[in-house]
Amino acid sequence: MAVQVSESDQIKQFKEFLGTYNKVTENCFMDCVRDFTTRDVKPEESSCSESCLQKYLKMTQRISMRFQEYHIQQNEALAAKAGLLGQPR
Repeated sequence: MAVQVSESDQIKQFKEFLGTYNKVTENCFMDCVRDFTTRDVKPEESSCSESCLQKYLKMTQRISMRFQEYHIQQNEALAAKAGLLGQPR
């Protein structure tokens, strides 16, 4: 049975995504763009922006993995405490 996401949840998720996107864009822009004397994006600005985004994406992925590991450990500890698992090692 598929789980349906309500429209209000979808809107909330989209707003969170846009907020995150705007924050990352602003941070990378502030860190990377230094010269406003030309309309062209300089290669070093482009490279810096790409590195900034990659770093953010890798950090987000790593945090997500650690968060999942933490919850797995917590669930295992609760299950062991409740006697649902075998004897602790």
